[in-house]
Amino acid sequence: MKSKPPPTTALHIGKFYPPHRGGMETYLRDLLTALQARGVRCLAMVHCSPKSGNTRTEETQTVGPKIVRAGVWANLLFTPISPSFPWHLNRVLRDESPTVLHLHMPNVSAFWALLLPRARKIPWVVHWHADVPVGALHRGVRWFYHLYRPFERWVLGRATIIIATSPPYKQSSPALKPFWERCRVVPLGIPEPTLASTESTAPPEQSSPLRVLAVGRLTYYKGFDVLLRALVNCPAVNLKIIGDGEQKHELSALIEQLQLSDRVTLLGGVSDSELDQKLRDCDCLCLPSIERSEAFGVALLEAMARKKACVVTAVPGTGMPWVVQHNINGLVVPPNDTRALAEALDHLAENRKLCQAMGDAGLVRFREKFTIDASAATIAKIYSELA
Repeated sequence: MKSKPPPTTALHIGKFYPPHRGGMETYLRDLLTALQARGVRCLAMVHCSPKSGNTRTEETQTVGPKIVRAGVWANLLFTPISPSFPWHLNRVLRDESPTVLHLHMPNVSAFWALLLPRARKIPWVVHWHADVPVGALHRGVRWFYHLYRPFERWVLGRATIIIATSPPYKQSSPALKPFWERCRVVPLGIPEPTLASTESTAPPEQSSPLRVLAVGRLTYYKGFDVLLRALVNCPAVNLKIIGDGEQKHELSALIEQLQLSDRVTLLGGVSDSELDQKLRDCDCLCLPSIERSEAFGVALLEAMARKKACVVTAVPGTGMPWVVQHNINGLVVPPNDTRALAEALDHLAENRKLCQAMGDAGLVRFREKFTIDASAATIAKIYSELA
């Protein structure tokens, strides 16, 4: 008679965890919550946010999963430096006896699992959120990748199952190509907002400006500078940008230079409730990213779940033009093309009923493919296969 497998305990290794803001971090939190609701015991080993200045390790557990945050000494080339990470990871492996190790990549600290015997004794799931941006403008990132790549291949080779977040990203990722037979596609997801959150404010008159929202870290690959230049040719569009980052002063200066101060507002970081309100108040979301670092775009799901049309760029191989279907739940334009982006925004500004219809279609698509429950159900099934 076959013995019943032990209950699944999944140890997730991530980069950061809320309240640190980011799509990868938000998904990790929501995934752990949804998995626990399905009977999977979850823990997470992450880093303290570099902004906290905390070099000591913290452990927190309230109602949800246990979260261990390793202290961070520095942040180099977008990478948290945490010398104590392997020691604490080994301790968590010893004390919690996980049955599955779930690595969220890219993340340098995940490489420590390769050197720990306790980690190598259990099956690995590698969650491939994005390739390292080898073509990034930062020369240091390109140099760093030469050191990073052998360990990346070692982790992928050690994985039992590799999760890609969209079919286009799985097909186009050079890193995943040698391991396609182990890859599964599991789209990212978010919790469905409450009914009150899906109710928009009264739609504006056709003559009023189109209210566009952009959300994300203020960094080069988000393409916010492209969006600002497009707005020069869109007098019927007002824009609000939510997020902080290294390009804040550069974007502020560009707004002044382009004389857009009366139509563009940089809101900085906002709370979850404020983000929800801004999403409900806008007419559409724009994600003008210019390279594959934007692998999926969780902000798109947040907009679709609130019945908002989306304007995105067709960065080759990313999930954005797969999440947003052109002329159905939004508009897809070439990346780094200010003219095409301006034309798409003008088209929605001139066709408000179309904009609303795309928002309605977005909610349908969200409920069909992108809820966190659907994502967690597939991953829980993967865990049971490993057991």
